[in-house]
Amino acid sequence: MLKKALIPIVVFVGVTTMAFYKLKSVEEIAAFPEVEKGFAAVVVLELFTSQGCSSCPPADVLLEQVKRQYPNQVYALSYHVDYWNYIGWEDPFSQPAFSRKQKEYNRKFNYTSNYTPQMVINGKEHFVGSNAKKLFSKIKTYKVQNPENHLELKELIKEGNTISFNYLLKGNQQGKSLRTTLVLDQRTTLVERGENRNRKLTNSNIVIAEKYIPVAISEGQGTIRIPAGIGKNERLHLIVVVENDDLDITAAAKLSI
Repeated sequence: MLKKALIPIVVFVGVTTMAFYKLKSVEEIAAFPEVEKGFAAVVVLELFTSQGCSSCPPADVLLEQVKRQYPNQVYALSYHVDYWNYIGWEDPFSQPAFSRKQKEYNRKFNYTSNYTPQMVINGKEHFVGSNAKKLFSKIKTYKVQNPENHLELKELIKEGNTISFNYLLKGNQQGKSLRTTLVLDQRTTLVERGENRNRKLTNSNIVIAEKYIPVAISEGQGTIRIPAGIGKNERLHLIVVVENDDLDITAAAKLSI
């Protein structure tokens, strides 16, 4: 069931989910082809989800499926929103800032409210996050498009809870920012209350920290801190996307920590 947030009314809208959509051919899961001219294609997926939403687990599974099929070509981000926490389960990864981020997207899309699960691709369009057929179709479309920028990350250093890195940005820099995210590779949670009560939910590429860096020059350095509550043996990734003033994503890069 799709969940739409309206204030002060909560509306539940039924949708058909297809979390286990099968790709039709080997070619569709192969590495992205080289685009003839310009920078290599980039596909960034942002899933707005919640452990308190009964319609979200199929979308979470789908994001994990895509992450495994395109480990180097697709940049998957799972943003946990906080507006379903009141139902009875407080999502441990939820942040008010992520709900505000989703609202900014929906304002751009002229969509009246937030809903879960919502998938945003390259900051340019959205659809129901569990719609696998549409998701793979959109990946196929975007993987042959030339982005405006190319981003390289290098010299990553971890000192205590601080991650530092250097970056090189190619292409037009005007009006661009680096959205630096720290993501937790995977964690399974036993949900004790709410709509998913007594279910074990596995979430992937969970955004646990985010920081914006304005771009003034093509080369620079960025830092981000690992928040409390992350185990020393848990796998983390640094994913940085280039975003313009209209929230379009024009490049992305990632490094494992």
